[in-house]
Amino acid sequence: MAERDGWPADSPWVRAAVDAVPRHSFAPDTLWRWDGDSYVAVSRATEPEQWAAEVYGGPGDPAVTQVGDGRATSSLSCQSVVVDMLDSLMPEPGHRVLELGTGTGWNAALLARRAGPGQVTSVEADPGLAATARARLEAAGAGVTVVTGDGGLGHAPGGPYDRVESTYAVETVPWEWVAQTRPGGRIVTPWGRMGHVTLTVAADGLSATGWVQGLALFMPARGAPARLGWPEVRGHDPAEDEGTHTLDLTRLADPHLLFALRVLLPDVEIVLGDRDGPVAWVHDGRSSWATLTASASGPGAAFQGGPRRLLEEIGTAVARWEHHDRPDLYDFGMTRTPDSQYVWSHDSETGPRWAAVAGLGQPVG
Repeated sequence: MAERDGWPADSPWVRAAVDAVPRHSFAPDTLWRWDGDSYVAVSRATEPEQWAAEVYGGPGDPAVTQVGDGRATSSLSCQSVVVDMLDSLMPEPGHRVLELGTGTGWNAALLARRAGPGQVTSVEADPGLAATARARLEAAGAGVTVVTGDGGLGHAPGGPYDRVESTYAVETVPWEWVAQTRPGGRIVTPWGRMGHVTLTVAADGLSATGWVQGLALFMPARGAPARLGWPEVRGHDPAEDEGTHTLDLTRLADPHLLFALRVLLPDVEIVLGDRDGPVAWVHDGRSSWATLTASASGPGAAFQGGPRRLLEEIGTAVARWEHHDRPDLYDFGMTRTPDSQYVWSHDSETGPRWAAVAGLGQPVG
């Protein structure tokens, strides 16, 4: 995305829409702030300054609007990512637009500023969120149709659409989204834990393909299988093997390598920190974990538990990334067909391909 003062240079309408649709007008009276241990409520009535700080904390800060079982379940997405995805979507006046995941309704209102009243349909799985967003959008005169339902199914009665945007992350792009988009239409969605992609539907409607556009962290679809965190995975299998490693942990902070590892090891999560030196906490969300620390004088320490050897898998994946000339995240793309989804680098036809499967990403071409 070409930028000017932090705004997309090629989509001036985005800044105009954000200026015209105040973010706070779509924020609930209670927001949630992470205090390092749990989410605590922030009330607009009793803590107006803190509440405003949560809404307008910064372009890279989301505002958590709903919490369930100790986890954030809905938010006002951070402005920088919202802007980036709208720029990638490239809606035009008069376009028919489908949004998956209404949330607060703010993104739908921004879309309606561009496409026009009556042109945007938004699907929300949570009936309470749908009702509240519908009321906010009506009060704003946005002319958005809010439907309660499963966003993974799209909304066929309103199709075909010129543009489709998901505000939640998916591992596999639902084929319904492709089928309900016109040939030549665009689909923008966060993919998994990192990155959002823009797919263009082929002229015959039998595939959609496109490039990774940037990094984005979004909540998963409601009903998606819950992933355990590193402490829970380690708690399930505390027995550990102790060894050493020669990985340069500082390299893991490179977003291009991290995204490549996301492709090659789709179920493995790497969290970086510092404890008197770099440390990496690694897990697969189910049963295997590793802790890697650095040493200034030689190999670092490696602790692993569970059936998989994640240290060795990471080493193999890094070697494969280097073998393919270290593609950066913008060298990757994705293709969705009726019966498959794969990620490729450099070229959708001739470049290497990987299917997103459990364990090590398997080359498919």
